[in-house]
Amino acid sequence: MKTLNALPKIMAILFFIIAVASCDEDFNTIGVDVIGDDDLLTSLQVSENIVAYSRILDPLQTNIVPVHSMGVYNDHVFGKSSVNLLTQVVLSEPNPTFGDSIGRTLSAESVILYIPFYSNAEEEGSGNDAVITYTLDSVYGNSPINITLYESNYFLRDTDPESNFQDPQLYYSNQGPIFEDNLIINSIPSLTFEIEDFVPSDEGYIVTNTTIGEDDEEIIDTTYVAPGLRVELPLQFFQEKILDQEGEQVLTSNNNFKEYLRGLYFKIESNTDDGSLFIFNPEFANITINYNYEEPTFDDNNHYELDEDGNIIYKTVEDNSYSLNFGGVSLNTHTNELPQNIIGAIEDPDLVNGEENLYIRGGEGIITVINLFSDTDEDGVSAELDDLRNREILVNDANLKFYVDQDKITGGSTEPERIIIFDLDNNTVLTDYFLDTTSGNQPVDAVTTHLGRLERGSDNLGEYYKIRLTNHISNLINKDSTNVQLGLLVSQNVLISGFHVVDSLTNPEGPLPRIKEVLRSSVISHEGTVLFGNNTANEEKRLKLEISYIEPN
Repeated sequence: MKTLNALPKIMAILFFIIAVASCDEDFNTIGVDVIGDDDLLTSLQVSENIVAYSRILDPLQTNIVPVHSMGVYNDHVFGKSSVNLLTQVVLSEPNPTFGDSIGRTLSAESVILYIPFYSNAEEEGSGNDAVITYTLDSVYGNSPINITLYESNYFLRDTDPESNFQDPQLYYSNQGPIFEDNLIINSIPSLTFEIEDFVPSDEGYIVTNTTIGEDDEEIIDTTYVAPGLRVELPLQFFQEKILDQEGEQVLTSNNNFKEYLRGLYFKIESNTDDGSLFIFNPEFANITINYNYEEPTFDDNNHYELDEDGNIIYKTVEDNSYSLNFGGVSLNTHTNELPQNIIGAIEDPDLVNGEENLYIRGGEGIITVINLFSDTDEDGVSAELDDLRNREILVNDANLKFYVDQDKITGGSTEPERIIIFDLDNNTVLTDYFLDTTSGNQPVDAVTTHLGRLERGSDNLGEYYKIRLTNHISNLINKDSTNVQLGLLVSQNVLISGFHVVDSLTNPEGPLPRIKEVLRSSVISHEGTVLFGNNTANEEKRLKLEISYIEPN
């Protein structure tokens, strides 16, 4: 990759040498305003031939993602969104043995649900005197939410029978009502469990376990557990559903188990307009069943010890545990309350002239569509693009700068730090994405040559995003690449470049071009922002394509 990245630099140096030797300082532009030039480079702005508008996305595929979210998020521009979770749980070890297999009794002592937040820990001291301070990440809002946990009777498939079980089964953000019609509520035992007024906290948990040593001394073992949703669940349900099923067919494999216990559904609600939302990695979420059992005792000759009635004497074995892990199919469902003024602003976009404002929001949200060199002639290509191709200009830099309309957003910490652009016609990221040498950085600073982070002012309010399209524009001009539509989305993590399907059943062909897929990193996001479009009266902040180039003579 380093060798490939060095080639454009070498070629650029050669082009500069050629230009110095042969050019005559007289650089011309066609249909654009010159915004600066020197002995080698000329810059131009393309604005009249850009058309950009926004539209509401149809329901999105939400399974097969690296992270999930739960909670209620109120964006004061885009309204309130509730994000629920449906997930399968799997056996940590199929066909488990819960203690000795001869005549024991089992009893669940506690059942702990634990869904960890993303957090960073700093430890001071050591051992039992250690003090650990946590800083939360990917937790938004601090108002209480209500979480109700149900057993689901909806069978989640891994593969789609309509593809002869060759393709994965897809589940969509609008399927909440279907799943909620298949909840098991009045069964005995029942899993239904309510967590009221839950607020994510940066406080971790300290779990102590006391055992008796050989000299009858107490040994205290301390475990530090990172912040997360950690609650006790009903004992009877897991006693009968799991422990009492030892040796039964339902526990012999995960395929059997996922048919037996089909899933858990977390329904999230808020009594106010605000709430809290957190993103988590299901790989680290689990349910731990802590249980005791009895085992027979033996004498020195390895015979059963018997009481005076001839019955085997048993002793209790404590501190046993077994885990059910979040695994298999899991997905989010969304309920959005989009304000009417936002709906009105984007429900009938101007496809010819573009819009004054552009809107983007993650999740089952809003996308912006951008058409560069949109003024096409009879051959389907813009006259301006044809002219640049005929002149064989050598593109040194090209970018789109999206200015934030600070009058229309709250600003500050609620603004998305990253946005991402992609080829909307072919559902792929652009060439510039693959050639970005910052891709090895942490997600917040990765791919920043191509997808610049939000530039903020001294007041911490977002001013603009700068998206570099140098290779994309160069290929468009010098290699006659197809002038595709571009899509602009919020991104939770720009390193996640896979795509998710837009529900074809509720997304038929219509007056607007059909959007078939969107980037996965937007599906798992929740934030949004408002940008100035190509048709705003504010010329200084109008969306423009800026190209810096050399024109050989």
